Amino acid sequence: LREMRDPADRRFRYPYLNCTNCGPRYSIITALPYDRPHTTMREWPMCAACEAEYHDPTDRRFHAQPTACPECGPHYALHEGETETARGIEALTRAVGLLREGKIVAVKGLGGYHLACDARNAEAVAALRERKFRKEKPFALMTPDLDAARRFVRIADAHAGLLTATARPIVLLPRRDDGDALPEALAPGTPELGVMLAYTPLHALLFDLGAPVPLVMTSANRSSEPIAFCDDDARARLAGIADAFLTGERPIARRIDDSVVRITAHGPMLLRRARGYAPGVVARLPAGRPVLAVGADLKNTVTLVVGGEAFMSPYVGDLEHYDVQTAFEQTIRDLTAMYDVPLDEALVVHDAHPHYHTTRLAEALPGEKVAVQHHRAHIASVLAERGAADATFIGFAFDGTGYGDDGGIWGGEVFAGSLCDGFTRAAHLHEALLPGGDAAARTPVQAAAGFLHAMPGLPDLSAPPFGFPDRFRTALRMIEKNLRVFPTTSMGRLFDTVAALLGFTRTMSFEGQAAVWLEHLARHAPPAAPYPFPGLDYRPLLRAVLDDRLRGRPAPGIARAFHASVAHTVARLGARLAAEHDARALVLSGGVFQNALLLEEIRRFLARENANLPVWVNRCVPANDGGVSLGQSALAAYGAPLR
Repeated sequence: LREMRDPADRRFRYPYLNCTNCGPRYSIITALPYDRPHTTMREWPMCAACEAEYHDPTDRRFHAQPTACPECGPHYALHEGETETARGIEALTRAVGLLREGKIVAVKGLGGYHLACDARNAEAVAALRERKFRKEKPFALMTPDLDAARRFVRIADAHAGLLTATARPIVLLPRRDDGDALPEALAPGTPELGVMLAYTPLHALLFDLGAPVPLVMTSANRSSEPIAFCDDDARARLAGIADAFLTGERPIARRIDDSVVRITAHGPMLLRRARGYAPGVVARLPAGRPVLAVGADLKNTVTLVVGGEAFMSPYVGDLEHYDVQTAFEQTIRDLTAMYDVPLDEALVVHDAHPHYHTTRLAEALPGEKVAVQHHRAHIASVLAERGAADATFIGFAFDGTGYGDDGGIWGGEVFAGSLCDGFTRAAHLHEALLPGGDAAARTPVQAAAGFLHAMPGLPDLSAPPFGFPDRFRTALRMIEKNLRVFPTTSMGRLFDTVAALLGFTRTMSFEGQAAVWLEHLARHAPPAAPYPFPGLDYRPLLRAVLDDRLRGRPAPGIARAFHASVAHTVARLGARLAAEHDARALVLSGGVFQNALLLEEIRRFLARENANLPVWVNRCVPANDGGVSLGQSALAAYGAPLR
């Protein structure tokens, strides 16, 4: 940054400035070993000055493969429509002017394009939502530094450490009530904002030249598509979204999204593991042959075990979309080629769900195949991270959905065992019904029908204070006729049911929205006594929620009591099972445990139980399905019973 801002330096205002320490690497490598001919910089021979630095062992650019300068390296250009309107620093200056006018600019970054606009301009934010087909999912924000971010979010020391670390992830931070006003549409219905600091010379230059603070910096795609990273593809896919394109000449070899982190009672938790973290070694496993674990269909990642080290790919995405399936296949080719692993020599590990896209795609690969049950993989991911193969544990795997041993939809599972000896299903959420299968995961009132249908004395839920729409009665009729109804033990759907009872009666616009809403609602109430939730039987709990709602108890208090109920049951049941199985740790994994309030409450109730039981959660990989591929590879490597 000092060089880039020094008018006397030959790299003054050069957006591709870098050195040995700051990369980039993964997004420009085409093969190993990491030499310039094996990167996307091969088209730009070094000038004499850069060559001298590259060969000087005392220079910090010694063997810096992407090193370049304005004389010999790539540059940026601005395209408005089909016309190139500026190059070099003039392109950046013009892009800043467009952002200040309220325009949307597609900006080519380290691992793909971002869509950028002025985060303070409500009209620009609304236009971006409409064009991107992104109804309510929060937008990420970028600022030049911590001081700028502190004007609108609260930053504790732990947050500051993450924001300024080498990885520079998006960090979820609480909005300031007394801070600078930002449009509600940036993150509707949530008190948190996802913020990252400028992490490339280009970003720093845009702010130096007067870009609005903060900027929206969201992945350049339409909703649910993979991030655009090739120039021609970006112009085709983002036409009609972006008003202009700030395009760098250096090609990106492979896309990589921004990472997302939040702080919990157990430290930092990765929600999306990508730029700055991946690929990288996430565990060491005793595999005598290469293992390729292809993960889950949602929030997909791939893990390759070679030489005893488990390398997890960056976040790929949700494989219900064809373009993401293509990205998934490319990720497998990239990882196996980079580490020189012939696919026919690898053990291919996939989810036990016979209809997952990952299962189908895995079956098309050469090599031996092994299926792993989804929730066992969640628990195994925590144990693999910690190198705790011999540890006896009690593991809670709580999420929305996963194929169970019995063919049902699991998601509220408790296991006992160890990685070496295998897992026993020790308990589970009382079984409910799920009318419509996956459709119920998008519509909380539809999930609620499956949890409430058999309860005696059910009030009229179409009337106040509930106001359930006709979708609820339709789901009840499906259950009566046994039409596309599936058994489930899903804790995620229980959260959705309670959210519906407290007012979230519409269809979700992004995965997990109702549970996120419920957590934030609960934050508005003080700690509360738990409802009865004996042995994971949700029926007394839901009866108490219904009664409190009818009595007029405020919704935030009910939401807080519900969180306390789940936490109290995890603590009490975990302590009892640990004593029975002589377990030495409580393991928590699955998307439900991304809930920071729930983790706080579990810690509180464990202390009340006087349970001297350490809690292990995911740290290196996400607790959501982004961590499943590591768990799959660990179970295969240790040869534990897999289903």
